[in-house]
Amino acid sequence: MMEEIAKVVANSNSGWVVVEVEMKSACNHCESGDSCGTSAVAKAFSAKVQRFSIQTERVFTKGERLKLGLPESVILKAALLVYILPLLGFFIGAYSGNLLAIAVEINQDLLSIAGALIGGVSAWAIGKRWAKAVEEMALPVIIKSLGRPIDIAQ
Repeated sequence: MMEEIAKVVANSNSGWVVVEVEMKSACNHCESGDSCGTSAVAKAFSAKVQRFSIQTERVFTKGERLKLGLPESVILKAALLVYILPLLGFFIGAYSGNLLAIAVEINQDLLSIAGALIGGVSAWAIGKRWAKAVEEMALPVIIKSLGRPIDIAQ
């Protein structure tokens, strides 16, 4: 299970809690952060925040930290749909374009390239839609409450 820390933004009495998760970059976690070009680009863009609601029976206070969990299978399925499906579409499109070019006796390279682009982009669009549906069905679960953060200013 993949785990992430979230902050409670709002709590409704209807059994739902609104949480906010700061999306982190993989940069700034290694020792070469100051000399890395990727790290410089990541620092230029601000951190993104994602808000969503989770159904729960417990009551949490605003500002409380929660540890959330999401099964790895959800992320693997989404990655498979977004990365592997377009690659398959690319190859199938190229092969189909090549067969069509042979049938009508024109330049095979040109039709293969066109077929590959059409197949890859089409499969990517389908995979993206399916991946979004997979992610929407898989809601994160609250593993435990970590309490409120310590305020040093007081």
